[in-house]
Amino acid sequence: MTFTLSDKDQEMLQGAHGPAVKMAMSILARMAEVAGAKELLDITGAHIDSTVYIGDAGLEFAERLASLGAKVAVPTTLNVSGLDEHHWKEWAVPPLWAKQAQRQMVAYQSMGTIPTWTCAPYQTEMKPKFGQQIAWGESNAIVFANSVIGARTERYPDMFDVCCAVTGRAPAIGLHLTENRAGKILLKLKDIPEALQMGDDFYPVLGHYLGKITLDRIPVIEGMSMIPNDDQLKALGAAAASSGAVALFHIVGVTPEAPTVEAAFQGHAPQETIIVTMDILRQARLELTHTDNTKLDMVVLGSPHFSLAEFKQLAPLVAGKKKHVGVKFLVTSSRAMTQLAQQAGFLDQLKEFGAQLTVDTCILTTPMLPKEIEFLMTNSAKFAYYAPGLLNKKIAFGSLADCVNSAIVGEIVRDETLWKK
Repeated sequence: MTFTLSDKDQEMLQGAHGPAVKMAMSILARMAEVAGAKELLDITGAHIDSTVYIGDAGLEFAERLASLGAKVAVPTTLNVSGLDEHHWKEWAVPPLWAKQAQRQMVAYQSMGTIPTWTCAPYQTEMKPKFGQQIAWGESNAIVFANSVIGARTERYPDMFDVCCAVTGRAPAIGLHLTENRAGKILLKLKDIPEALQMGDDFYPVLGHYLGKITLDRIPVIEGMSMIPNDDQLKALGAAAASSGAVALFHIVGVTPEAPTVEAAFQGHAPQETIIVTMDILRQARLELTHTDNTKLDMVVLGSPHFSLAEFKQLAPLVAGKKKHVGVKFLVTSSRAMTQLAQQAGFLDQLKEFGAQLTVDTCILTTPMLPKEIEFLMTNSAKFAYYAPGLLNKKIAFGSLADCVNSAIVGEIVRDETLWKK
């Protein structure tokens, strides 16, 4: 297979568009060739995941590009940073970490990017449209763009995403191409109560199972008796992209490329069919809790970032109530969603409840938790999957209402009604 660069690609590679573009294109062209691409294609947008400060290498790369005068060639949003610039001193973030993380933020902002600082760019006005070719980093953003919107992106890793943004080009491989977007494995929901499907804890659990069973194969889900909303689909995709490598899923009658089973598989037969029962989902739900203790130090919500609709859902649950004095209650979101929630009056109830907010970052990627916080609870399967390894904490999973009720009583409590045999 021959890899071919266009005339403009060659110009960029030879430095005709400046040293930053040359550096980005040299990385892009080499990686595309290794991946087996025949050519590069134009993109209309990008989302940079390498904004997260995790060490000197990422910072050095960002500042090197910035020093060469890098500017993005397409509208480009920024993933979470390693720092909440306004609230980091309220937590255990080391000052040196904060300084380095802020330098990385400055470097990426200097490139003409849009400072969204969110893992959920699909909640912003920069949300792509069906069929658009984009280069997105961040696993939950990738799976949402591909599955829920029907835009097209591969799973772009840190530092490669910004190379695509600076050149406006991406390898013509994988999920950018129609033939690679067909379903491979069919999951049929069997006897799943509609009341459970309406709940917010069903989708993280289904997503967790989905990722484990499908790995990097494209799953098609059949048998949903209701239309999930965007936040439910967000939770499903984030979970599947964490426990597996799911970058695209289809739900028959829901997602844009799956009006029918046949359309989802592009006329091909599934490689495998799996019947998803309540027993399977109960087991998946159990796997998201990594403690036998009912002790609770902190509730964490917003992984991925809380949306305006989620703030609206949370506000009445906490209105007129107070959290237990021994439990912290944290909501993470973007600056845009937080401002909208403030304007809508949702934050007043949260503050009276005793909740704290952090913006622009993620608890999984910034060292904000003090050592004495050991037992966490969340409604996010993504957070539940990563917290034991990344944070070395004990984690319990429950619904949004479970999280609120647990914070009030000061220990882990869950309503098992819809999950009982």
